[in-house]
Amino acid sequence: VQLQASGGGLVQAGRSLRLSCAASGTISRFNVMGWGRQAPGKQRELVARITAGAVIYYEDSLKGRVTISRDSAENTVYLQMNSLKPEDTAVYYCNILINGISYWGQGTLVTVSS
Repeated sequence: VQLQASGGGLVQAGRSLRLSCAASGTISRFNVMGWGRQAPGKQRELVARITAGAVIYYEDSLKGRVTISRDSAENTVYLQMNSLKPEDTAVYYCNILINGISYWGQGTLVTVSS
């Protein structure tokens, strides 16, 4: 299973970004896709997850500012981030959970300037 994320970049505080991630390989349709992030000097944390049945989880501190969605036919997951803050600066990694196995992509850097 491979994950290819895109959409990161440099953005001013208060602006928005939309990240995309496409999964390829042998993928069960009963999977959970999501995003994590790792800020400099910090551990990776979960941002959001969405099941194949569109059940969604958001990390509490990000609720109201991020929206996760997916295109199951294309095995693609999206993360819309609004009202970005400098503390959102991190490498964002997409993730897919298949049959209890977690796969991570290579990450895309999001830098939010003040």
